[in-house]
Amino acid sequence: MKIWVPSEAAADVLTDLPDVECVVYDGRGPAPDGADEVEVWIPPLIPVPDIPGLMAAMKRLKLVQTVTAGVEPYRPHLPHGVTLCNARGVHDAGTAEWAVGAMIAVLREFPGFVDAQRRGEWTYHHTGVLADAKVLIVGYGSIGAALERRLEGFEVEVVRVARTAREGVHPMEELEGLLPEADVVVLLVPATSETTGMVDAAFLARMKDGALLVNAARGAVVVTDALVAELDSGRLRAALDVSDPEPLPEGHPLWNAPGVLITPHVAGSTPASTRRSLRLIRSQLLRYLAGEPLNNVITESY
Repeated sequence: MKIWVPSEAAADVLTDLPDVECVVYDGRGPAPDGADEVEVWIPPLIPVPDIPGLMAAMKRLKLVQTVTAGVEPYRPHLPHGVTLCNARGVHDAGTAEWAVGAMIAVLREFPGFVDAQRRGEWTYHHTGVLADAKVLIVGYGSIGAALERRLEGFEVEVVRVARTAREGVHPMEELEGLLPEADVVVLLVPATSETTGMVDAAFLARMKDGALLVNAARGAVVVTDALVAELDSGRLRAALDVSDPEPLPEGHPLWNAPGVLITPHVAGSTPASTRRSLRLIRSQLLRYLAGEPLNNVITESY
């Protein structure tokens, strides 16, 4: 059985499996020969060029196991009968940790103090604080739960919203009424046709003055021009690990908008995520070879 894996480390955790041939393809350069023989594909973290063409060439493909929580680059091009699994849980710790750090950095004005340090200026003043804030988590799944655990010591009130209501979690239909009360709004929704552009001018207008928008989801969830307008007015602040477009091009208005902290999609790029992705890859391949049910299977209800 031929498997394409994203790294030598991924190949190493599969070397002892019987009748498995691992070929490393990290997405850089042309794809290896033999795509038509690939039965399992584990794509790299950064999507490879020409996903539709590559998947069409994989005539024997049966399983795509991503190392990301999001599967939007692959799902539209998935051949009939091929199983798609994501890496739910792998990036929970890193993404949740980034979100907490981003909140504190913006609210306590760390970027401004760093700039003052470089200028050699002592700019004493009061700042905001996370304590006593109401944090609205939009897209409460495994990452949202990980974020809430990390917020437990910060004396905040967490409000949870997800597509499906359950005990302690509001449905999306109630989001409009919850936005005006939130001091921090954290976006953790998957990229779908329903979430694309959901944070538009009307959404942002419902947020309270001085509120902080934290996007650890996907850039396309937010209408960039609408966010830039709110930032330029000084009414809202933002912390963004993702953007639309992405990568953010030189000269884009977001770079110099006031009150925004931007990181280059690094929330889940940590040693912890790497370790957990390798454990997931091995456990999924063991299940696959044994004919057992796979974890994290993406269905039509994703």
